[in-house]
Amino acid sequence: MDLDYLLSETIRISKLAGKFIHDERINFDFSKIEYKGPNDLVSYVDKQAEMLLVENLQSILPDSGFIAEEGTGEKKEINWVIDPLDGTTNFMHGLPPYSVSIALMKGNDILLGVIYEITSGECYYAHKHSKAYCDDKPIQVSNIREFKNGLYITGYPYRDFSKMDSFYRIMHHFLENSHGLRRFGSAAADLAYVASGKCEGFFEFFLSPWDVAAGCLIVQQAGGIVTDFKGGDDYIFGKEIIAGTIVQPDMLKIINKYWYSSK
Repeated sequence: MDLDYLLSETIRISKLAGKFIHDERINFDFSKIEYKGPNDLVSYVDKQAEMLLVENLQSILPDSGFIAEEGTGEKKEINWVIDPLDGTTNFMHGLPPYSVSIALMKGNDILLGVIYEITSGECYYAHKHSKAYCDDKPIQVSNIREFKNGLYITGYPYRDFSKMDSFYRIMHHFLENSHGLRRFGSAAADLAYVASGKCEGFFEFFLSPWDVAAGCLIVQQAGGIVTDFKGGDDYIFGKEIIAGTIVQPDMLKIINKYWYSSK
């Protein structure tokens, strides 16, 4: 499998979908929003962008399957894991960032990842044998070595609020003991920001594979560390992720302290 070729083509296809999304945003009709659940929004733009991705990705790897947010395609041995529009709510309100996220996986092994952040036009990418890049320039995680000097990103749940008390305690600790905590609304972009040294870490829970698969590989190829909340490797399908620099183990300890506590 020629990962250099597949990565190059995936970048091209991500930008093709990004242009479609960008053009649709100009005259977006807010009345066409659909609800998959409370606060879980989708639009014709998500669905059409996903169809565009599936058609083009299948053309470069005909025997591939798909794990896709809007359910297009079927799962096979080798799968594209795609979020056509990560940050749908941001997109609908015209608020950056929002992204196209594409990963290729064989089983649980991530072969390549591409994140195209549409509002900035920045494209982040890597394959498992390459460095991480943003627009042809190598990127790496930041060299900040102390938790207290870091800036961190998280995301808020919009479906399951059962762990909010624990989450608030985690947020309190981060806010009180670091340079701050941000929330941007696109997990794919958040991971790209970690990989490129714009912040020191990202954590979130109740995520889906298409939210994180591409970004996890890009962070790792940029020198970062990625685990689930228990410090294990179930961060693609396990709905929990902590990604960061050398301070990631400190993040893990803090999150463990409050996440698994009943008080």
